[in-house]
Amino acid sequence: MIDYKTLVQDDRIHASLYTDPRVFADEMERIFHRGWVFVGHESEIPRPGDYVTRHLGTEPVIMVRGHDGAVSVLVNRCRHRGTLVCPADRGSVRTLTCPYHGWTYDLRGDLLGVPYPGGYAGFDKSANGLPRAARVDAYRGFVFASLCAEGISLAEHLGPATRLIDRSCDLSPVGEIELTAGWVRHRCAANWKMLPENDSDGYHLGFVHMALFRTIQSQYQRVVGDERTIKAVVRDWGHGHIEIDWSPGYEGPFEWLGGASGPAVADFAAAIERRDGPELARRRLREGPAHALIFPNLFLGETNIAIVQPVSVEECVHWHTPMFWTGVPEWNGRLLRMAEAGMGPASFLMPDDLIIAGRNQQGLHAQTAPWLLLGRGLNRETVDADGRTVSHVTDETTNRGFWRHFRAVMSET
Repeated sequence: MIDYKTLVQDDRIHASLYTDPRVFADEMERIFHRGWVFVGHESEIPRPGDYVTRHLGTEPVIMVRGHDGAVSVLVNRCRHRGTLVCPADRGSVRTLTCPYHGWTYDLRGDLLGVPYPGGYAGFDKSANGLPRAARVDAYRGFVFASLCAEGISLAEHLGPATRLIDRSCDLSPVGEIELTAGWVRHRCAANWKMLPENDSDGYHLGFVHMALFRTIQSQYQRVVGDERTIKAVVRDWGHGHIEIDWSPGYEGPFEWLGGASGPAVADFAAAIERRDGPELARRRLREGPAHALIFPNLFLGETNIAIVQPVSVEECVHWHTPMFWTGVPEWNGRLLRMAEAGMGPASFLMPDDLIIAGRNQQGLHAQTAPWLLLGRGLNRETVDADGRTVSHVTDETTNRGFWRHFRAVMSET
């Protein structure tokens, strides 16, 4: 049995947590099987019969909307010979039919029929449907599932971090977002934990992403540069949810959007103000959307949404899509271009991060000095009025928050 309390200490972790296949197998059971995992967004399956295929850890699943409008998460594996029932990324169907031998299931996973039934004496169709995720719940359209019938509720898992999701959704005049642009996937030659940590790491920006800041020099001093002038902070929300909050460095509205202006911007701001009043609207438009991890696999990447999919101890897949605001479709083109510029295959950010993650994974196989240091900023952390730990954006408060929760989950009996 692996002693996670020894491998994860308050200011350091052991490199084997990224390289040991036994740790990966434990994670798939304790985090991605028993816990709450982000599957997709309700806007991806707007009509009955619409489905998308995803993974809970390494378990292939189908998120499908039933004829009654309810969302189900089904294991994507025919009960006959184990074939993927839905090999496509997405589609719309009346029933789910296995392409191998034609076994057919309804949209809740119940087995409807098998071809040539005379070959099955006393066959019980009711016992051979597609397995369902034991628990499925949603918050503001974000669908989460757990393959385990027992455990804390989604509300308990999210806790106060619902405010991070709210921060993104409330930028829509009607309070809803849409993930309808499709997903781009990048394979990453690194352990899955590398990407959530990197997405919430403010220390690497001025080194890994120097090309970006040379292009937008007006932002440089707010997020990198002189340590004393940087105003952005990192924040630990508990339960493994962590955030970089850029908003303390913003001086006016829409700086997170590149300082947009014009009639469309004015109309957008007016719509938010009519709904929320002038004071709250000004705050929303200055702060912008969240930059945060919802443990374990959902990344709120400001105007993008990302998923981290584990593949093996040495490999993962990063998914991303732009976040569209319902009610203002005229913004979709700009948001799509921003996604391409920040996270696409020829973007400013994602290629850099994928290369660094792969180099990290290679370096962790060195046998000498296997402990990784996570003590940066321990001396200057503070606790805010809501009880959240906050520190300088270059500090490792987010790493410690991630690993603290990891240790608790992986040490449960």
